[in-house]
Amino acid sequence: MTDRWFMAEAIEVDGVGVIGGKFKEMTLPRPYYQDSAVTIYHGDCREILPLLPKVDLVLTDPPYGVGGGSGTVGKSRRTKHDYLTFEDTLEHVIREIVPRFREAMALSDRAITTPGSLALCHYPQPDSFGSMIQPATVGMQKWGSADSQPIFYYGRDPRVGKAIGKCSFVVTGRPEANGHPCPKPLGFWKKLMLRGSLDGEIVLDPFMGSGTTLRAAKDLGRKAIGIDICERYCEIAAKRMSQEVLDFSSHSKPAQPEPRAG
Repeated sequence: MTDRWFMAEAIEVDGVGVIGGKFKEMTLPRPYYQDSAVTIYHGDCREILPLLPKVDLVLTDPPYGVGGGSGTVGKSRRTKHDYLTFEDTLEHVIREIVPRFREAMALSDRAITTPGSLALCHYPQPDSFGSMIQPATVGMQKWGSADSQPIFYYGRDPRVGKAIGKCSFVVTGRPEANGHPCPKPLGFWKKLMLRGSLDGEIVLDPFMGSGTTLRAAKDLGRKAIGIDICERYCEIAAKRMSQEVLDFSSHSKPAQPEPRAG
């Protein structure tokens, strides 16, 4: 984070005089990665969110509070599914994640999140909800197989009055094995991106992880801002962003040879 300090003799706030002194002006940190479509910030979203402009959609898959488990029973154990910089407990989600999600929502009139089954009651009440239905799941919860997870929608449907879209999706694709403990399948995430945004809009993911939101935005002609506190995940996301999209629709047909003069 870049800080600039300045001196002031006195200032007035809401008509009340404030004694002068030394004040700190916060500016955005230098992006970890940036191209024409995507900006990645490595840092604490508590510090970065207040400095960002308004966006069109918040789309994020935050930690579920499963304590190293699968997202269902949530047994506490150290596994390859653990995050690198914090323990994924329900208490951590309530104390740190949900308040940051509320701050991110203040930057947009629309938001979509997958809160997980354990923490969903601690999130703001959604305007609509759906499910990601996973018929082939191997996860378990206390009453049986974990064959679905909630999707929360906030704000106004960007296509209201023009089309009726789905709120639930069957998810059969596998996520990319990229070193993050809980990536979402890119195909499914593109469906949520299309559901909540229009061409050219700006999407924010304050819990970026391996960058699936950013990759979906770049592939679909959106712009995106991602934040993550873990530098390793920023590195993974930046590598995914460096893979350019091929626009096959712009490729012309092979030129046909001109007939020879007889």
